[in-house]
Amino acid sequence: MKTFKLYSLEVVEDGTVVDVPLKDGLILNKEDDRSTWLLEAYTDLSLYDYFKKISEQDRDIIVEAVITKKENAPAYFQTKICSLNKFEEHISVLLEGHLRRNRSDYSELLLENLLQKGLEGQSLLDEFKEKIKSKPKLKVKNS
Repeated sequence: MKTFKLYSLEVVEDGTVVDVPLKDGLILNKEDDRSTWLLEAYTDLSLYDYFKKISEQDRDIIVEAVITKKENAPAYFQTKICSLNKFEEHISVLLEGHLRRNRSDYSELLLENLLQKGLEGQSLLDEFKEKIKSKPKLKVKNS
């Protein structure tokens, strides 16, 4: 197993993005034959009902995770909630899932986003260069 710091986490659902403000977080590559990852988010108590509803529905959620440091490109995982624990002021959400390689390339997502905005030619190139450096959050399709 390999363990990494979870720098940021967002849930991507139906064209919306829910930011999960992390007090702390870890992500583990189990390196098993199923390529399983575990993500633990220690976050605000205010998100308890949100995650409890998802857990009760036993449905998959897509999450965008930035690992180790801000500059790293986000990775997308298809996950399910394994456990949800409530503490005095925080909650711990444990997610298990798999890397979505088919949509995990930030450059591809960024280019698609800029093309959808109608950019082309030099303006497309200039905007792409600027955004690839600043790494703004992007909406991802639930394909």
